[in-house]
Formats: sequence, C-alpha cells, structure tokens
Amino acid sequence: MKNESISLFNLDGKKAIVTGASRGLGKAIAIGLANAGADVIVTDVLDTSETVNEIKKTGKNSFGIKVDVSNKSEVEAMAKKVVEKFGHIDILVNNAGILRSNNAEKLAKEDWDKVLEVNLTGQFLCAQAIGKIMIKQKSGKIINIASVAGLFGNPSSVAYGASKAGVISITKTMAAEWGKYNINVNAICPGVFATDMTDEFLNDKDFMQMIKTQVSLSRYAKPEELIGTIIYLASSASDYVTGHALVIDGGWTAGL
Repeated sequence: MKNESISLFNLDGKKAIVTGASRGLGKAIAIGLANAGADVIVTDVLDTSETVNEIKKTGKNSFGIKVDVSNKSEVEAMAKKVVEKFGHIDILVNNAGILRSNNAEKLAKEDWDKVLEVNLTGQFLCAQAIGKIMIKQKSGKIINIASVAGLFGNPSSVAYGASKAGVISITKTMAAEWGKYNINVNAICPGVFATDMTDEFLNDKDFMQMIKTQVSLSRYAKPEELIGTIIYLASSASDYVTGHALVIDGGWTAGL
C-alpha cells in the first residue's frame, strides 16, 4: 500500500512546462516537478538559466525558452519546440504573471491592459496552444496559477484581481470542454507567498500586521510550500479532479 501511494505522485517520464519560471513561485514549482521525476521546460521573458541549472542537478532534463506569454506567435513557437524535443507534453503550469498596484480611480489604462494581457490572455494562449497538443494525445494536466485576489475585493489590485478571477473562470470552462479528452484543468489560488512580487508588501508594517491578525496561520508562505499541491494536481493522484480552484492561503479567506 505504501509503494502504491508513492507511485500516485510519481512524475517519472512526464514532460512539463512552467511559465514565468526564472524566479519566485515559478522557479520553486519547476524544481519541485523535477524532484518528483519530470523533465521540465522553463519559460520566461527573463533569464531562466539559474532555474535550468538547478533542475539539471536533480538529474532531469531541462532547457529554457524566452517567451512573452501574451504574444500568440511566441507561445505557439514554444509549444512546437517542446513537441519537437520531447514528442509530447504532459503538464502545463501557467504561472507567468505581473502586478500593477493602484486604486481603481488612479490606475492607468496601460497598466490595466498589461496586467490583463499577461495574467489572463497569457494563460489562455498557453492553455490553448498546449491544449491542442493534449487533445491529440487525449491526456494532460493543466494547472493555472490564480490567486485569492480573484475571490474577494482587495484594495489597490483592481486589475490583478480581475485577471485572477478571469483565470478561475477560464479554468472551469476549459475543464468543462476538455474533460472528454482526458485533460484535467485546475487552478491554484495562493495567498501571500514570499516572492519578488510581494517584497513591497512584506516590508510594510500594516500589511504584516494584517497577516498576523487575519491569516489563520499568522504568517506568509515560502514558495516551496506550494510544491506539494502542484505535484498532486500534476500527478495521477488527481485524475478525478478537474475544474477546481484550490485555495492555499494559510486560512486567510476562511475568516472572510
């Protein structure tokens, strides 16, 4: 029974793509998938060499591709290159995202457009391109990184919250459409994780006080604390789970 349980989470032989994997959550996710047995392609608009080198230390195959996820031609070229290299794609983690903070009445349209282009359109384009491949395979796991900001109103994050609510919506729609092809599509809604994106907030005394008083576990999370959830949704352990938005927030939304 013990060996059977372990094999449920084994990703040996699987080929995974993680977007936005040069640092932060994406980097931790990519390395975590490799440690579970997958070969991992890492993409970003930034340099991915550090993540690729860390993955290779695990003994798994990896390479980086510079991709702007909001650019349809670049996304399609990425998908083609991965298939040419590996023959198939088993796992897509749609992680690439940006944040532009400001009150709704002050947010520039350029910032609104950019956040939606990367966070929502980018996830759609990647899921669409890889989804076509998975439909032909009749198998695949797509994991979209949303946020608790897509579940409730959060000051100064009108564009970010809208984009992440959209991610949850497209996750459910794709799950409804692609289940017949044996493709699982799920979302993860992280709470506060320590990344470059959240540095500004974690250095703010009022924000840290909010974490202590409103987050049940009274702390923020490390990127590595998301790995177990990713492996679960990427593995056969979650074969009957699709269209779900899994909240990983230390109990923050439990009290709302």
